[in-house]
This record gives sequence, C-alpha cells and structure tokens, in this order.
Amino acid sequence: MSIFEGILTGFQVALSLKGLSFVFIGVVTGTIIGMIPGLGPITAIAVMIPITYGMDPALALLLMAGVYYGSAYGGAASSILLNAPGESMAVPTTFDGYPLAKQGKAGKALAIAALASFTGGTISVILLTLFAPFLAKVAISFGPAEYFALMLMGLMTVASFTSGSTIKALISATVGFIIATIGIDSQTGTARFTFGNINLMEGIDFLVIALGLFALAEVTSLIRERKERSMFDSEFGSMKLSKAEVKELSVPVTRQSLMGFIIGVLPGAGGTIASFLGYITEKKLSKKPEEFGKGAIVGLAAPESANNSASSGAFVPLLSLGIPGSGTTAVMLGALIVLGVQPGPLMISDHPDIFWGVIASMYIGNVILLILNLPLIPYISKLLKVPKPMLISLVIMFCIIGVYGISFRTFDLFLLVIFGIIGYFMARMNFPAAPMLLAFILGGMMERSLRQALTISDGSLLIFVQKPISATLLAIAFLSFIVPLLKTWRKRKSSGDEEETNSQAS
Repeated sequence: MSIFEGILTGFQVALSLKGLSFVFIGVVTGTIIGMIPGLGPITAIAVMIPITYGMDPALALLLMAGVYYGSAYGGAASSILLNAPGESMAVPTTFDGYPLAKQGKAGKALAIAALASFTGGTISVILLTLFAPFLAKVAISFGPAEYFALMLMGLMTVASFTSGSTIKALISATVGFIIATIGIDSQTGTARFTFGNINLMEGIDFLVIALGLFALAEVTSLIRERKERSMFDSEFGSMKLSKAEVKELSVPVTRQSLMGFIIGVLPGAGGTIASFLGYITEKKLSKKPEEFGKGAIVGLAAPESANNSASSGAFVPLLSLGIPGSGTTAVMLGALIVLGVQPGPLMISDHPDIFWGVIASMYIGNVILLILNLPLIPYISKLLKVPKPMLISLVIMFCIIGVYGISFRTFDLFLLVIFGIIGYFMARMNFPAAPMLLAFILGGMMERSLRQALTISDGSLLIFVQKPISATLLAIAFLSFIVPLLKTWRKRKSSGDEEETNSQAS
C-alpha cells in the first residue's frame, strides 16, 4: 500500500461519524485534563482502557491519541496563567508564558501557545506520514550510549537557563541529580538516601517538585508581598499578533517543530527533552537572549511547538516498532495489546486502518484543537480577573489535589511545602529552579543509560566515543558547556584591560 492509498484509508476511518466523534471527545477531554495540574494524559488513558475494551481498535486508538495530543495543548493554560505546570513537558512554557501573563498579555501568550502547538502538531504529522517507516529504522540505531550522550548534551546547556551565575545554575542541577537518586535502585534493589523512611522508597514524584518550585514558590512570594501590587495583572490583553511578531516566530517555530519530531521519534526521549532543548536552542540562537525568562514570545513558542511535535513523533516507534516512545504511549501499547493488536513492523500491512487512521486523526484533531482553543482564550483567561486571595487559594488547592491524587499520601504534601519553601528562597537568592528540575527529570534516565552502556562494553568508557552518534553528541555537549565559559572569560579580560588602560591614562 502506497502512502497516498494509506492516508486515504486513514481519512475514511477518521472522517466517519464515529471517528470524528471519538477524535472530538479525545481532544476536548485531553485539553481539559491538560489544564488541571496533576491529571496527566497517562492517568486519563489508563482510565479509558476499560472503557475502550471490546471497542473497534482503530476507534479506541483515535480516542486515546486525541487525549494525548489534546493534553499537550491544555497544559499551556495552567503554565501561563498560574505558573503551575501539570506535566514535565509544560515546564519550559512557564519561563516566558507566565511573565507575559503578568505583563497583561495573557491573551497574546495563550494565542501564541495555541498557534505554535498547531504548527508543531501539523508539521510533525506531515513528517509522520512521509517518513514513519524510515525513522523507525533510525530510532533503532539509538542505544544506551547514544541516549546518555543526548541527555548529557541537554544538561551541559544548563547555563543557558540563567543570565546570572553559571555556578549557581550548576549547583541547582547538582541538587536535582541528588534528588533523582532518592529511592530504590532499580538495578541493585538497594535503598538510597531514604534515611529509613518508607515513604521515600519509591522516590519523589516530578509533580511534587514542579508544583513546589514553581507554583507554591510563586504563591509564597505573593503572600509575603501583600503591600505590593498584585503579580497577577487583571488585564486580558489583545490576542492579535503583529506582522513583525509573526515573522519573528516563523523560523523558531518551524525549527523546533522539526527538532521536536526527531526527538519524539527516539524511544524514551519524549516531549520533556524536546521542550527543554527547544527552549535552550532558541535562547542560544537568539540575538536578544537577555529577554528570555522575562516574557520573550520566542521563549514561549519554541517549547510549545517542540513538545506538540514530539507528541506526534512518539507514535513512530509505537506503531512501527511496538516500542513506546514515552510513558503515555507505553500505556497505549498496553491498551492495544488488550484490544488484540500487536504494534510492530507488520502493523502497516496487517492493520492499515489503525496505523493510517491515527495519522489522519492527527490532522483533524489539530484543526479541532485550534478552532476550540482560540475562541476559548478569553474565557480561560478570566482566571486573571479572580481576586488575588481567591486565586492564591485556587492555586494552592490545585497543588494539593494534584499531588495527593498521585499516591494518596499526606507525606507528599509535606514534601510539596518543603519544595515550595526551597523554591521561594532559590528565587530570592537568584538560584534558577529550571536546572534542578531538568536534572531531576533526566537523572534517572541518564543513570540507567550509563549503566547499560558500561554493561555492554564490560566497563569500558570507549563505547561513548567509538559510536559516531554518541561521539558527536558528546562533542556538542562539551562545546555548549565550554563556549559560554570562554565568552565570560573574554568579557572579563577585555573589561580588565579597559580598566587598566583607563587607570594608566589617568
């Protein structure tokens, strides 16, 4: 079956009355779930497995796929308006989305997020249609050494998160690594840094740290600064983008849509790494990097286009290889097996209605999401008009419900408060929170990939430089770390030479 015939088959499934209904229900459900911190797409899809039992596998996957990429859209709303990312891939959206909302540009921020998400999703679906079989072979070539190098490259750019002290950024990342090691070691079964507390045996959940460092820390600042003007600007602002802004966004959004898709194709990488790398890359390439973190529209659009593109890219290893590209697609894999479908190389020929139906549904779903999200922006942004005390209470309530809903343990609520206090003092002392969170997210995966690579090579570190892909990624990681240090050294040297010249002249 050719690509043209396949996509026609897919649209026959997706454009049927049942197909359209399931796509619509999926994207709406995903958008709502994405807006609520703590209720991620994994939970939603897991709940839908018993609902879809006995259903046509093609329609069941249309529903779950709609929830998946719909939640990527919805996650931007709570990140921009409340500084409360409910999913790890929504964290970079807060860096510039929340400052824009505080400046009275919430409408523009939400519109940029919706348009960037639509562009990223659409470009990735086109790439998925054209290159899915080929990219599946590329994904296989990535082993433990390549994954370790890829994640190290992301962490070596940690200095890009802050315009302040590089040392503070590295200290923050180191703390994130330490937190990532808490719990039972998956390889040896040894308890690490639990201090005999059984509540720490499973480690600390991402949501506890994210909501603590970002949402609760911001709330703490608002409560302490009662006499100052509210940080939540009640103005909605215009949704319109000028021609200059569209021109400014076009290249970064396209670039991150392509890069996000490639990262999404890699099993295990997912939207989180794509989102962070998208933000870092655009900050490095920007002519005005000092504006990032203060409301730069490119800083908002880049991670949004990258994570939505990666969400579609994650379907390549799932459908073509039967390998889940993220936690959410791992749940989908289980759901497909329950429905009697085994994803893999033969899926295109054995189940063309499912393979091409999902791809066709993404075209339709992205259009539905754009049509839904843009008109709803004025209503979503009404959160900004809620009185400050009530809004603070609302954020705290979301944090508590989101964290408690993960494991139903009061211990996690104490951890939430602790990380909220830590986040507050980090902000006051200019320690960036993003490197800590990124190191925590990647820490476990990096450790696992490092161990697997060393096991394969019998303990030889040469495995990381013998393979072309890992060697190239490590070289990029080294350059991304050393170049900013050299630039800082040159600036200090030139300023020192100027001072010496001035003193001699006087």
